[in-house]
Amino acid sequence: MLTSEFREHLLDGLRDGSVVPYLGPGVLADVRNVADGRPMPATSDELILAMNGGKPMSPKLMYEFPRAAMNVELKRGRAAVTRFLDATYGATQWTRGAAHDWIKALRPRYVIDINRDTQLQDSYAGMPHLLILGCARISGTAWRFKLYRSDGACYEAIEPEQADAGLPVLFKPMGSPRPKPSYIASDADYVDYVTELMGGFAVPPFVKPLRRGKRYLFLGMRFNRDTERMVMSDLIYESDRPAGWALIENPTDKERRFLARMGIAIVETDLRELTGHAERCEALPC
Repeated sequence: MLTSEFREHLLDGLRDGSVVPYLGPGVLADVRNVADGRPMPATSDELILAMNGGKPMSPKLMYEFPRAAMNVELKRGRAAVTRFLDATYGATQWTRGAAHDWIKALRPRYVIDINRDTQLQDSYAGMPHLLILGCARISGTAWRFKLYRSDGACYEAIEPEQADAGLPVLFKPMGSPRPKPSYIASDADYVDYVTELMGGFAVPPFVKPLRRGKRYLFLGMRFNRDTERMVMSDLIYESDRPAGWALIENPTDKERRFLARMGIAIVETDLRELTGHAERCEALPC
């Protein structure tokens, strides 16, 4: 239950940086296409249907977006998946999500967002920050990220040693179309990315001390699929114990078991119970 006292506890942690928001597809549930009102595809099923022209794929491919994306990549090339994601998240105009307005009001110092849209970046427009985009299957470097510094208006690519760790850090492991498209999408991408994530090469060196002893607030996340669970487990490495909280209205038994092992408490409530208080957050110091 999300009591007023617990809500204030979470807000205090978000303000002082001890609690890190971890954003999943559910934070985009209220986002709509400005032109025709269609919802933004964000969940695995929604992405598969959008990528396949609104038609379901075989049950085996419908299991998870990376599997379906791998099928498209094998048939039409990796560029086909990138074009779909660019068109979806880069070229289409979307309404703002309430959860992102809530994030904008608080502007936490460190945010993890596994979605591929640009709403988190828009929330920090006008404010200097660092942006980390996941990447995979690249040669010439051991790193599996692209790092950018924003002056509040424009991004420039930088090396990890040039990063000012005092700036807010936006970590988008699955990528974004801006400033240059970079995505983790197909099975092959995830195999490479998760392998290097486990080896420490998908997290910039300056982030590793930043994340020590943190607790995480999982918003719009479900934990029924192994891929997202593996990514999460490595991204929150060296977290505090308990590791945080997940807002899930109707958790499954599988989710309960996994989150209990991870030291993450389930708060059985709707995301709107937290983000619906965005107008109150605007009056709070960031």
